[in-house]
Amino acid sequence: MAAMLNDIYFPEKLARSEQQALVEKLRSLISEAPLYRPVMPRSGKPLSVRMTNLGQVGWISDKAGYRYDPRHPETCKLWPSIPGSLLDLWQEVTPEGTPLPDACLVNFYDADAKMGLHRDEDEADLTQPVVSVSLGDDALFRLGGLSRKDKTSSLRLRSGDVVVLHGDNRLAYHGIGRIYPGTSTLLKQGGRINLTLRVAEMRG
Repeated sequence: MAAMLNDIYFPEKLARSEQQALVEKLRSLISEAPLYRPVMPRSGKPLSVRMTNLGQVGWISDKAGYRYDPRHPETCKLWPSIPGSLLDLWQEVTPEGTPLPDACLVNFYDADAKMGLHRDEDEADLTQPVVSVSLGDDALFRLGGLSRKDKTSSLRLRSGDVVVLHGDNRLAYHGIGRIYPGTSTLLKQGGRINLTLRVAEMRG
């Protein structure tokens, strides 16, 4: 497991004070772009997470499929900008010269939420990294290979941890097996926020 994650896992990357400042900023941004519950393509089955987006475009899942869109599907407003602290973090943990992200998916997990194994493959350039930030309760992160059937390894992510999927891991299947309620006091009502920064659309 260590060999698999030694170049992509940054434990306790964000100090408690940085986490608190980021949560406060997110509260104001979520008031502009409220959390909503997306549904699966075709079946229309609701996901167990609630979500919203920040940036020039946001990731959408509905009966029509997966895609990026510049507007919130319920309010029809443009997404709020990505906070500067997240852009600074991106530049710190990604290779030099990597374009800045234009999308930040915000997922909120309550005690019963999870995320099945999946790959982030709706972006224009799949060589660009994906940066994941954990805030709040611990979560069981699962990382597999390039096939859904590949064996997975597990890692307990804690508040302030950062994972960067790039290189050979960029298209690896990954997911969240469970949440560990009550393991963090960062969020007043409990739960976990996951921020996923991506380069969705390559611009010249």
